[in-house]
Amino acid sequence: MKKDKQKVIGEELSDDRIRKLLNLEGEEGINRDYFILMRAYRALRSHDFARFITFFKEAGFDTNAKGPDGLSLQEEMKGHTQAERYLQVMT
Repeated sequence: MKKDKQKVIGEELSDDRIRKLLNLEGEEGINRDYFILMRAYRALRSHDFARFITFFKEAGFDTNAKGPDGLSLQEEMKGHTQAERYLQVMT
């Protein structure tokens, strides 16, 4: 992080800011839907992720997209100890 930038924790995110994640391009060789989901999962708090999933589905993206290892994000999240709230909104 640049020295002139402050890390902001707990900032309330607008719908527009959350929707910007839908514009991510992805990485070569990774399913774009999966890439966007993973980035949102890693970046958002659970209540913001719930809002994101609504926008994601409305835009026609696939919540069951597979990652490079052949697993969906939901399948991967099952092994994460703090993923329960995130998993609930994906079903």
